[in-house]
Amino acid sequence: MKKKIIALMAIIGLMTVLSGCTEYNQPITPESSGFWNEYIVWPLSQLITMVADWFNGSYGLAIIIVTLIIRFAILPLMIKQTKNSKAMQALQPEMKKLREKYSSKDAQTQQKLQQETMALFQTHGVNPLAGCFPLIVQMPILIGFYHAIVRTREIAEHNFLWFDLGERDIILAVVAGITTFIQQKLMMAGTADQNPQMAMMLYIMPVMIVIFAINFPSALSLYWVIGNIFMIVQTYFIKGPDIREVQAAKAKAGGSGGKKK
Repeated sequence: MKKKIIALMAIIGLMTVLSGCTEYNQPITPESSGFWNEYIVWPLSQLITMVADWFNGSYGLAIIIVTLIIRFAILPLMIKQTKNSKAMQALQPEMKKLREKYSSKDAQTQQKLQQETMALFQTHGVNPLAGCFPLIVQMPILIGFYHAIVRTREIAEHNFLWFDLGERDIILAVVAGITTFIQQKLMMAGTADQNPQMAMMLYIMPVMIVIFAINFPSALSLYWVIGNIFMIVQTYFIKGPDIREVQAAKAKAGGSGGKKK
């Protein structure tokens, strides 16, 4: 699990570097050069501006609408990633048995463990790397939208609801943290006991989001909140049956325990 977390962080770090984060403080304009600026950030910036023009210059509403458009566009990838995660989770008992069977750390035994594990994946049609592909595809899109918000100077000059889009807002930052916690809680439902490292991230990530949100313009906090709400609804519909099954099993176990007493 530690290797998976390290690999995930490496992918995110690589995408961040490749996405041109060195230009974070430079406004995006038609003259901005480079593949990243010309084909990702500038078109997204123009899309935000165009939608804002449709709604009387409301850049806050434009951010909400474009966030939803992007989330719906990458929804098939997210569904694929979630299904692959569920398939991997279903194989955890079998993988645990294999690790117990080949517990010796010598090279020959570990090679046999790898062979048996790959055979298990092939038998059930599971690709352990399939969950990374959707992440690799969607990260440039999401980071590009992040850049478009920050580097479109018109956004910072407008208000939405009670806050200035170009200024920090503590209330919205806290809401971003709360929605991040709820979204991750749903994603990890039924797996926290099996993956203690991931369970730890359940509490670390919301705190990190709040810290980031407090130090960035509220336009980004708005983007995080809307994205999180979308993910909460999406996760509920995809993992809803599994969540209810886990809750029913716990209730049944608790009831049985009470009867025995």
